[in-house]
Order: sequence, then C-alpha cells, then structure tokens
Amino acid sequence: MVEERMGDCWSYTKDQFDNLEKHTQWGIEFVEKYTKFVKERSEIETNYAKQIRNLSKKYQPKKNSREEEESKYTFCRAFLMTLNELNDYAGQHEVIAENLTSQIITELTRYLQDLKTERKSHFHDGRKAQQHIESSWKQLEASKRRFERDCKEADRAQQYFEKMDADINVTKADVEKARQQAQMRHQMASDSKSDYSSYLQKFNQEQNDHYYTIIPNIFQKLQDMEEKRIERLGVCMKTFSEVDRQVLPIVGQCLDGMTKAAESIEPKTDSKQVVESYKSGFEPPGDVEFEDYGQAMKRTVSENSLSNAREGKEKPTSKSKGKLWPFIKNKNKGSGPEDFSHLPPEQRRKKLQGKIDELNKDIQKEMDQRDALTKMKDVYVKNPQMGDPASVDPRLSEISQNIEKLQSEVQKFEGWLAEVEERMPSKSDTHRRSGFYETQNSTTVSNNCAQDRERPLSSPDGSYTEEQNSEIQVKANPNPTSTTPEFDDEFDDEETLPTIGTCKALYPFEGHNEGTIAVAEGELLYVIEEDKGDGWTRVRRNEDEEGYVPTSYIEVLLETNAKGAMTYI
Repeated sequence: MVEERMGDCWSYTKDQFDNLEKHTQWGIEFVEKYTKFVKERSEIETNYAKQIRNLSKKYQPKKNSREEEESKYTFCRAFLMTLNELNDYAGQHEVIAENLTSQIITELTRYLQDLKTERKSHFHDGRKAQQHIESSWKQLEASKRRFERDCKEADRAQQYFEKMDADINVTKADVEKARQQAQMRHQMASDSKSDYSSYLQKFNQEQNDHYYTIIPNIFQKLQDMEEKRIERLGVCMKTFSEVDRQVLPIVGQCLDGMTKAAESIEPKTDSKQVVESYKSGFEPPGDVEFEDYGQAMKRTVSENSLSNAREGKEKPTSKSKGKLWPFIKNKNKGSGPEDFSHLPPEQRRKKLQGKIDELNKDIQKEMDQRDALTKMKDVYVKNPQMGDPASVDPRLSEISQNIEKLQSEVQKFEGWLAEVEERMPSKSDTHRRSGFYETQNSTTVSNNCAQDRERPLSSPDGSYTEEQNSEIQVKANPNPTSTTPEFDDEFDDEETLPTIGTCKALYPFEGHNEGTIAVAEGELLYVIEEDKGDGWTRVRRNEDEEGYVPTSYIEVLLETNAKGAMTYI
C-alpha cells in the first residue's frame, strides 16, 4: 500500500511538471507570435512610409522652366506645400516603425532568450529533485528488503541451532558451530535493521523537504516566471498603442499644414498672374470710319482700324504692324528669332528684360571670378613661393573677353528693349483701354530688404544706376537725336490722375533724372499709378510735385476700390 501511494504521488508530481512544461512552452510560443505580429506591423509602416516618400518625390517640381513658371501660382505652391507635409507625414510612420523595433521587438527578442533559459533551469531543478527522491526511495526499499532477508536468515539459523542442540547424536562441535552461525545471522539482522531505520528516517526527511519545500519553490518560481511573461506582454501592448499616440501631434501638424496650404489658394491672384503673363500690350483698334461711295473722295481710316490691319498684310511696313490680337493663333512655334520679334509687345518686353537680367548676372559672375583671380595674382606677386603670377594671366584675359562679349550682348538687347518701349502705348492709355480688368485688393507689398527683391535694374557690379534704368525702362524720347529719356512728356499731356493708394519710402532716392522725384527714407506719398512691370511707380507728394520712384524702394498699399492699373491682355 505504501508503495502504491508513493507511486501515485510521484506520478501526480510528474504529470504536474508535464502540464506546466506544456503551458510555459505555449506561453513562450505566444510571445514569439506577438513579436512576429509587431515585426510585420513595423514592416508595413516602413513600406507605407517608403511609398508615401516616393509619391511625394515623384510629384515634386522638376528643375525646368515649366515648373518654375507654375510656381508663380498659389495652387501650385499649395500643392508643393502639401507634398512637403506629406513627406513629413511619411517620416512619422518611419518613427513608428523605428520605435516598434527598438521598444518592443528588440526587447521581446532579448526577453525570450532569458525566458527560455529560466524555464529550462526551473524544470531541470524539478527533474533533479524528482530523481533524487526516487533514488532515496530505492535505497530505502533495498535496505528494507535486506533487513527482511537477514531476519529470515537469522530465524532459520536459530531454528537450526535449536534443532542441533536438541539432537543427542550431534557432536558438541557441530552444536557450537550452529550456535555461532545463529549469532552471526542475528547480528546481520540487527545491522540491517539499523541501516533500514537510518534510511527510513533519511527518506522521510527528504520526502518532507521534497513535497513541502523543493517542489513548492520550483512551482512558485514557475508561477513568478509566468506572471512576469504576462506582465511584459501587457507592457508591450501598451507601448504598441503609445508609439502611435506619440506621433499624433506631429501628424496633426502635418494635416494642419495641408489644410493651411489649401486655404492659401487665391483664385483672383492666380487669374491676375495669368493676365500679367500673357497680356499682349496691343492697343484696341479704333472705330471704322464711314465710307461714302456716293462721293468721289478718298477713303480715310484711322491708323488703328481693322482695314488698316488688312492693308498691313499686303504691305508690311515694320515689325510693329504685325500685331497679334486675342483669339488669333500664333503660328510662330519654336524658339523664334533672337530679338523675340515674333512675340506681342508686352511679352517681347518681358523676354528682353529677362534676357538682360540674365546677362547681367552672368557678367557679375565673371567679374567675381576676375576679382578672385586678381587677388590670387596679388598673393603670388607678394609670395612667389606660393605660385607663378603669370599663370593667372591667360584666365584673366579669357574672363575679360567674356565680359566684353556679354556687355555687347546687353547693349544689343537694351537697344531692342528701347525700341519696343518706344512703340508701346503710354501708361495713361493703358489705364483707359482695357478688355480684361484686374480687381485691385488691399494688398500690402512688403519688402524687408532691398536685396531680397530684384532691383529695377542694376549695373554689372550690382549697384543701382538711374542712368541705365532710364535708358531701357522708360519711354524713349520721340526726338531721335536725343538719347536722354524724359518722364515729363507723360505729365505734360495728361490730366491729373486720381490717387489709388499710399506708399512709404523704405530707402532714400535722389531722383536725378527728369521725371523722377526725390524721396527720403520713411516719407509717406500718394500712389497715382502702379508699377506696370518696368520697375517704376508713379507717386505724388502734393498737387505740384509728382514723379516716378523705383518700386523696390517703397512699400505700397493700394485702395480696395482703386480703378487704376487696368491691364489689357
């Protein structure tokens, strides 16, 4: 019965270890499954961020003239801002992937290794304790059987001695031998009894330690290990949500940026930009005069009539007569001639002005290189060991030739620009004749630094020159023999213009040329004619003093109901 009871206990303990081993193994597999889940989520976030970045990069403006032209419009700038915010939005998903990897995947991977090691150690201790108690039980059973055997042997030896002692035919020596054998067997039985008692006491103590101390401790360690595993999973699941919550403020800022970009779109400003880009500068044709065929008189038509345009087709007189009109296709495709004579006057003026500005920039670059080489040559002259001064001369000569070529190009384009501006209608006529009107909003034109905005004109060394500006930006003097442009021609024949806004002088302007007006920094003036793209704004100080000042030198605030500055496409 004792053996059956002990066998049941050991079997029960062994079954408990098997169940715990299966459960803890399942717990480890669950942690591995959750780690794999987070890893796949991290890969999804990384791929999503990569696709969003590629999408943003794909639609970023390319570095060509077409994209630069589009950047003038508010809806194009809004789209660019949206792309930039989308790129930042993708970055937040990359942050999510990085945090998932560092805060969960890496930690769980390291914890799994420790968990497996700890679990293996606990079950190893359990098996070792089980084997030890089973070994003690076997020793107890062996001593018990030996004691039983020795007792039986002692009984048989005692019975044999008594039999020999009662037999009168047995010699005294045989009886003594039997007596000694019985005593030896009794001694062996006594020793076996002592061993059995000792093993029994030892086994009972070990069994008590096994079931009340060792096994409970192992089970407690396994329980603590399981609770730590579950707690670690809870922390990781909380971190899983916190990783997303941490980036929500920045994601919200990205979305707010997209909304702000959309709200920054200004349809009226974009439509004005279209007007500014494509206005031709043509004058509307004059009225067609009545032709009386009842009288023999010569037909007379106005210079700007449509019949004169038909006559111009048969007898072209100059480039200015071949004017394009709205809704007439320009068949002149391609780059066109160097002087842009295939373009309408206003577009041609802009192209020529842009070409002049580009050449001036090139001249400035060449002059900067020349100054640098000159300084290098001076250093070589003072310190011959650093280099030969003569080695710089070929490059200086080449740069000087390049500057001369560029300056001659500038003069050529300036001549064409002066020709175009001479043939264009006056500013006052432009105000009165218009087919497409621009509504002027209360818009403050701010300029914090003169260098942040392109000057009306600049000399090759970057300094402002009124003489050069007056040569190519102002209407030329009708007198072909005079080369000095005069603004006063416009003031003499015009009526007094109404005030369309106010302005504040950001910088002092001396106004040496005729038609200009000197202003002091901080002075407040009235605007009577806005900048028509030539870099000059017409202002008035009082009833007797008015003139032009560089637009980049003032800050303009136009009135909402101003009717000036109407532009004809």
